[in-house]
Amino acid sequence: MKIIKELIPYLIIIIVVIIIRCFIVEPVRVSGNSMYPTLKDNDIVLLNKFNKNIKRFDIVVFQYGDKKLIKRVIGLPNEHIKYVNGILYINNEKIDDVDLKVETDNFYLDDLGYDKIPEGYYFVMGDNRILSEDSRVIGLISKKDIKGVGVLRIFPLNQIGFVK
Repeated sequence: MKIIKELIPYLIIIIVVIIIRCFIVEPVRVSGNSMYPTLKDNDIVLLNKFNKNIKRFDIVVFQYGDKKLIKRVIGLPNEHIKYVNGILYINNEKIDDVDLKVETDNFYLDDLGYDKIPEGYYFVMGDNRILSEDSRVIGLISKKDIKGVGVLRIFPLNQIGFVK
């Protein structure tokens, strides 16, 4: 009986950690360089699974087949997007692309067969636009496939901090 009483605090800690891991935060390892320079191969990012209020330029992790991919949200539901001469246009209005100084080929949402992004879907791109396999290749991402928003890099230790 005494052993059971001594184990109860440890069991409570284990249960709390499991609940937090399943429903609130999850560590995700970056695989590849499609998010360079923001995130590098083998960086570890904490994923906020609780926040489903996805905004433009959030970094999200989503399920694609049997892989989890990490990309930046560029287009939101009910928007028309295009890149012309490296400039992002949302509903024909020029948008500053989060100060990323990366080369982006011309792209039109019409290339995917859409006039506007349907409700419940997002257009995502990697920050390393030349190497990224993103919505330009794999199509729009359903909100139900998004696992959460990347908020905090926890590895490598010398680069701990919020991701932008």
